[in-house]
Amino acid sequence: MDHLLSIKDLSQEQLKELLSLAKKIKANPAEYRHALDGKSVVMLFEKPSLRTRVSFDIGINKLGGHCLYLDQQNGALGKREPVSDFAANISCWADAIVARTFLHSTIETLAEHGSVPVINALSDLYHPCQGLADFLTLSEQFDDVSQVKLAYVGDGNNVTHSLMYGAAILGATMTVLCPPGHFPDGQVVVEAQALAAKYGGKLILTSDVEQLAEQDAIYTDTWISMGDDTDLSEIKAKFQPYQVNKTMMKQAGANYFMHCLPAYREVEVTAEVVDGEGSLILQQAENRMHAQNAVLVTLLGQ
Repeated sequence: MDHLLSIKDLSQEQLKELLSLAKKIKANPAEYRHALDGKSVVMLFEKPSLRTRVSFDIGINKLGGHCLYLDQQNGALGKREPVSDFAANISCWADAIVARTFLHSTIETLAEHGSVPVINALSDLYHPCQGLADFLTLSEQFDDVSQVKLAYVGDGNNVTHSLMYGAAILGATMTVLCPPGHFPDGQVVVEAQALAAKYGGKLILTSDVEQLAEQDAIYTDTWISMGDDTDLSEIKAKFQPYQVNKTMMKQAGANYFMHCLPAYREVEVTAEVVDGEGSLILQQAENRMHAQNAVLVTLLGQ
């Protein structure tokens, strides 16, 4: 591993090793207290953040490293000076770059022109750190993740893409249930299907809620992505049949609910489900730090 730009770039062995390392760091944090001694990580954020910023900042500190946060008060990266110059300059001082950007091309430019590892902390196409945390969470519930049946319900987005890649590489079964016109990116679907064929996974895409059966976990996300100014009433009319509620969970036989947060209760999911006994949302949130620390240790560790 030179960077973490997308889960699709990982082999099955690498993905399993990251999840295993994350479990070790979570169980024995003291053993990794000096893993990043003398290392500095710059975080470049174009978008607001709670979980990503806090989990990286505190996680780097727990590993003995130093974190520097840079927001973009002048807008997207590249407006004040080229992204390539950002990457080259930061590489003179820092040991890694963590970037949360609007465009995935910005992440790729940072990796191309920098000389240090780049970690994608979210782009329009992918959210690999979230996906790693999610499969870490599932691996804590199930001994063999390849046997897991995961359903994603709602708007096909960057989180969906990362989950599809992860499920495919781990050999799991994933059902993606979206309203017509809101499916994941076509190229990502083709790539995920190829990975599933290679590793023994299965990917199902449908708009029919009735096909949502025999699931271990149901995952959803907000119906409107950050920065989208689509009218909420228009979205609700299209997405209401895809709300995750007690009836859907029961029909699917799903014991667990997952969400990358922030969650809007009584919109994409009912409060009864998101705050219910089978909700894994806080475990997912905590695991963001442990999964990211595994990436940092793999890329930079002593």
